[in-house]
Amino acid sequence: MTSFRTSTRLAAAGAGLLAAAAGVAAASLAAALFTGVPAPIVSVGNAVIDLAPPALKDFAVEQFGSTDKLVLLAAIFAVIALAAAAAGVIGLRHPRVAIAITATLGVLAVVAAATDRTSLGSAPVTVLPALLALVVSIGTLSWLLSALARRRHAESAAWGEPHPGDDVGADFDRRRFLEAVLATGAVVAIGGIGARLVGPAAAIASRKQTMIPAAADTAGAVPKGASLPVRGITSYLTDNEDFYRIDTALTPPDVPAGTWSLRIHGAVDNELEISFADLLKRRLVERRVTLTCVSNEIGGELAGNATWTGVLVKDLLDEAGVRAGADAVLSTSSDGFTAGTPIDALTDGRDAMIAVAMNGEPLPIEHGFPARMVVPGLYGYVSATKWLTDLEVTSFSEFSAYWTDRGWAAQAPIKTASRIDVPTSFATVKTGTVAVAGVAWAQHRGISKVEVRVDNGTWQQARLATADGSDTWRQWVWQWAAEPGTHTLEVRATDDDGETQTSQRTAPRPDGATGWHGVAVTVV
Repeated sequence: MTSFRTSTRLAAAGAGLLAAAAGVAAASLAAALFTGVPAPIVSVGNAVIDLAPPALKDFAVEQFGSTDKLVLLAAIFAVIALAAAAAGVIGLRHPRVAIAITATLGVLAVVAAATDRTSLGSAPVTVLPALLALVVSIGTLSWLLSALARRRHAESAAWGEPHPGDDVGADFDRRRFLEAVLATGAVVAIGGIGARLVGPAAAIASRKQTMIPAAADTAGAVPKGASLPVRGITSYLTDNEDFYRIDTALTPPDVPAGTWSLRIHGAVDNELEISFADLLKRRLVERRVTLTCVSNEIGGELAGNATWTGVLVKDLLDEAGVRAGADAVLSTSSDGFTAGTPIDALTDGRDAMIAVAMNGEPLPIEHGFPARMVVPGLYGYVSATKWLTDLEVTSFSEFSAYWTDRGWAAQAPIKTASRIDVPTSFATVKTGTVAVAGVAWAQHRGISKVEVRVDNGTWQQARLATADGSDTWRQWVWQWAAEPGTHTLEVRATDDDGETQTSQRTAPRPDGATGWHGVAVTVV
């Protein structure tokens, strides 16, 4: 009898899981049918991102890097699954409590959808998928619990606890329950597969049709010698699919180029409204620029170098006419993210741009299609707004941007940094000459020197790869005469202003990490 009761509870837990899955799948498909409407599960994730303590966000980026969003989604699914399974088991004897638990999850999803800053749809449309999830999950759970009711009655009878009206001799109606499970499974499959096929349809289709004109001012070929022939060193140019991604969008906004526009307003003489087609008709420039995330730990991989094509921000601001007294530009993404950038960094001659292409193709959707900002020399959270839709010329005293509200500095020039790529930490290498190599960066200042030392010994100057301007990282290599034993290698860089990295180790918050990167190596 114990196995009979256990199998009944397992079936009930499965019923709860299927009901939740049906609600999520149906809602995801419904959301995918509307441009700019996130699925409820995404809205819940966005709410977690916005409400989470800053320290928790820092921990997530530090531990998981570009996979932080996948981890968050997995955690949300796990919580829903546990609650749904518990509701199913409770529903065997207390169906109203089970329905209440399911309804609570649904209401939370509706609230998250109604307050989701990333939604581009109208308020009524935004909450429709969440309402559908609420109705489908409650209806499905009620149906599946009703199919299980006869098994509960049979179990009660077997234990001598018949309920009034029970058909004591009845057995579990397997056929009815199986039909309910199959029907629910069909809803899950259709909703899940349909959501995958449909969204984000508008942006995907738009990107496929987008042709980026040739730049009037190209970056030219990568200089000979900019890439060193060292096995394991970071590639000089980062492929789009390998480029790090750290942002506040759980899923990329679905923004087609045909409906995109950029508004430039605020402390300007002439407010501008520029369509994507108009943007492409302007003078395009092509530049290689290394971007770095402020959350990058010493030796971290949240940096990448790409060829960007776009329109210089300075040209647009000159056309708009910046009024005296303005010292900042507040950029806003289509998902509601904001960043504050000093006007000086946009107008001092550096190649700050509204980028429309990355490594020779339209921006990948996850990297900001149709358009994003790229500003050499500043950490991304104060400059590299993706899915850009709005530039407001203003003053730092007039606003507080997304991350400055959460304890990060309002202004954040990139700090000089260097990293050892090979050998990796805890690697074992053979006695003799060993290539120690990596990359160093100090965007908009450039790298003039990289040094390596072994076991706190004398600093030895490494050989630098050919420079490709001041806005990109430089590879470096040092040939080490390695002797047997366990050794510690450290690296430091000096920028073109003559400033050498400090040895003082600090965390990324509030304006970027400092310290020397080191690795421990065993020589045999």
